[in-house]
This record gives sequence, C-alpha cells and structure tokens, in this order.
Amino acid sequence: MSDLTLTQAIDNIYASINNNNEDIDLHIAALKAAMAREGVKEAVFDNAKLAQPNRQGRKMMQSYFKKKGVAIAFTV
Repeated sequence: MSDLTLTQAIDNIYASINNNNEDIDLHIAALKAAMAREGVKEAVFDNAKLAQPNRQGRKMMQSYFKKKGVAIAFTV
C-alpha cells in the first residue's frame, strides 16, 4: 500500500462506510499512518458525508475508531 495523504485516507473511509464498512480496518490503519506522518492528532470527518449522521452514528464511529487508536471529530 502506498503512502496516502490524510485527505485520501479520510476519503477512503467515507467510501468504505458507504460500502457497508468494507475493509474499514485497513482504511483506519492507513488513516492512522497518514496522521502520524503529517503530525495530526485528530482526524476530522464531515457529518454530512456519513451514512448515519445522527448522534448515535457519530458516537458509534468515534468509539470504534478510538478502539483502533484514532481520535476523530466531526464538522457540523
């Protein structure tokens, strides 16, 4: 897997979420690596691009990513 930018890694996660979480763990690992390379501590996701943009969906996503060692936030 080539080195992705942070934006590319986030876009891949959006695609995965909209495709029933296909390969989500691989995309989270790529996001974590991109964050480390770019010195970013928190990935920011656009609430409007999520499959479940409600509070429950955001909290579920945040919890899952936290288990994988990735801190995330959402734009409103």
